[in-house]
Amino acid sequence: MLELFWLVPVIPFIGFLILTLTFGKLPQVYAGIIGAGSIGLSFLFALLAGSSFLAADITAYSQTLWTWISVGDLEVGFTFYLDGVSLVMMYVITGVGFLIHIYATGYMSGDPSFSRFFAYMNLFVSAMLILVLADNLVLLFMGWEGVGLCSYLLIGFWYTDPNNGYCARKAFVMTRVGDAFMAIGLFALFISTGTLNIQEAMFNAEAEWVVGSGIATAVTLLLLGGAVGKSAQLPLQTWLPDAMAGPTPISALIHAATMVTAGVYLISRTHVLYLLAPDVQYLVGVIGMITLLMAGFTALTQNDIKKVLAYSTVSQIGYMFLALGVGAWGSAIFHLMTHAFFKALLFLTAGSIILAMHHEQDIFKMGGLRKDLPWSHWLFLIGTVALVALPFTSGFWSKEEILASALEHHEGGYLLWLGGVAGAFMTALYSFRLYFLVFYGKKTHDGHEVMGWHLQGPLVVLAILALIGGYIHIPVEAVFPEVAEHHPSLFYQAIMIGLPMLGIYIAWLIFIKGKLDLNKLAGQGFGAKLHRFWYTQWGMDWLYDKVIVSPYVWLAEFNKSDVIDSFYNGSARVVRFCHDIMSETQTGQLRWYAISVAYGLLVLVTIGVLL
Repeated sequence: MLELFWLVPVIPFIGFLILTLTFGKLPQVYAGIIGAGSIGLSFLFALLAGSSFLAADITAYSQTLWTWISVGDLEVGFTFYLDGVSLVMMYVITGVGFLIHIYATGYMSGDPSFSRFFAYMNLFVSAMLILVLADNLVLLFMGWEGVGLCSYLLIGFWYTDPNNGYCARKAFVMTRVGDAFMAIGLFALFISTGTLNIQEAMFNAEAEWVVGSGIATAVTLLLLGGAVGKSAQLPLQTWLPDAMAGPTPISALIHAATMVTAGVYLISRTHVLYLLAPDVQYLVGVIGMITLLMAGFTALTQNDIKKVLAYSTVSQIGYMFLALGVGAWGSAIFHLMTHAFFKALLFLTAGSIILAMHHEQDIFKMGGLRKDLPWSHWLFLIGTVALVALPFTSGFWSKEEILASALEHHEGGYLLWLGGVAGAFMTALYSFRLYFLVFYGKKTHDGHEVMGWHLQGPLVVLAILALIGGYIHIPVEAVFPEVAEHHPSLFYQAIMIGLPMLGIYIAWLIFIKGKLDLNKLAGQGFGAKLHRFWYTQWGMDWLYDKVIVSPYVWLAEFNKSDVIDSFYNGSARVVRFCHDIMSETQTGQLRWYAISVAYGLLVLVTIGVLL
């Protein structure tokens, strides 16, 4: 079945074409079958291809469909590459994506743009699959830009609301900033190594670059620029919470299975380059640590259920970056997989809660829903304990691997470990704040569980994976350098387990027992300023506005007449003036033309004699 593995990204694209070319005229039931069915069929082929790959006991498999670009020394094939890492990514994208699509058939039922929604979703999944299966960075970049386009279309799906359009543009522009850095990095990598085939580029770089050299540092920094943009890490993280403007299934797809994991995949896929630039690799970890802490504090102040989960995603991606920074490449991919399980569960369950509350998203207007929504209550609790990484959940195994790797990293790892365990405490605090306020808080409105196999079935599967997904073995040993097993002492293990427990206990004291009046604390003086600072993403949007947007607007206003255009306009006026003069010579009189020719010959002869 390996020969048919090219169908995995192609089938969702065919679904997109069918839904697009029918112009939304298909009945919703058929649009849903095509939209969700194409991803299910893609998942089936992924399973068959993956089984054949594992049974063949090979480290990698490459399949070229055609030569895409052949210019000078650059030859780029439309080639797919399957190894342990791309296999895991393929399973996550198609598997979790299929569950999200099934859920979406129920969530979006009755929407007049139902068919358009699934067309965008199919294209999104196809682009992400191209990204992770590409054997060269040009094809990867095509998928990279494809998910950027689809994120814009999906975040602004309900485009009649101007705010949704703003959020879509913000996501598109901010990720384009990172993409520009990445594109420059690809040029630099090609100039240095002579190829953009990923495996060849890493082999050539390892043979030609000196560890810590300028070219290694420059290329990895530029690629990191693209990664922080797509994965919403500092300093390009503020677009992701605003992406909540799209329908909830979109939030689940972006945050769990597709777009935000692209940066993690890029760095892990090009890990050899980062091993040649150890300072940049450590910077990746530092960025992840700072981002996960910033996002944790911000999540603690939000009142929109989806935004709390959005900041949680930013924080969890930070853990993956931290893992990459200490060389725990496999642990980063492992956490990427487990995070997809419990975060998709949380987002989709949040969608069910929103439906039950008649599209109310304010957690302070929910309260006491454990009795009204028992099904959603237990599902949300399972996702929450996995996010907090309580023992024996999927999140526990992957997060513990990351923290243990940071603890035993030889240079600077202890600092990253401290940031990681502090982030684990914050994760427990904001996660159970959300859980307690929604299901145990003061009841303000009645809720009614929204049932249906397409809404509940995917959640049950995700809940099972959120609990046992940590026992799934990911076959990445042949891709990444071998690392020693980590065995932290009982003291450190107690800290890594105990701090999340402490966070839950403090959340219980505050939000259930009422031991601390947060409204009073955050309502005046320094507390109010601190709350506002955290709530506004540590003032990052304000900073961007002052440092980038306002100067640009001022320059545009100052240059409204456009100095650059004046040069082109001036040259056009000169040409027009010369044309007018020459037009005057066109009299239509033969005698005048003869005299002109005679004088012209006289001038030419004179010039020839004198010179």
